Amino acid sequence: QVQLVESGGGLVQPGGSLRLSCAASGRIFSINSMGWYRQSPGKERELVATITSDGGTNYADSVKGRFTISRDNAKNTVYLQMNSLKPEDTAVYYCNADLRVLAFVRARAYWGQGTQVTVSS
Repeated sequence: QVQLVESGGGLVQPGGSLRLSCAASGRIFSINSMGWYRQSPGKERELVATITSDGGTNYADSVKGRFTISRDNAKNTVYLQMNSLKPEDTAVYYCNADLRVLAFVRARAYWGQGTQVTVSS
């Protein structure tokens, strides 16, 4: 059984910062990419940022220059540092990991339960 547990969400004022964490645990052979997605009411889930196992990153245009994704491979953990937050960043943020549970099993995506980020004065 694989679990992805997010933490770090909350309420912050515009211009403020938050740091999200997501730890993967359970039966894990290897993790390829990890990432963050978000979904606000009435909208589809969208990519925020991803990071490969060797540190390659990809960001949505809306967060470039404000958000930074990083990971600790030894801890199977991915982070999202969010600075200069805007009200439009308000959403439920979901952690994603593309991983294998065994060497001979095809990798697939796993999701966390989501953590709420609200940017409001």
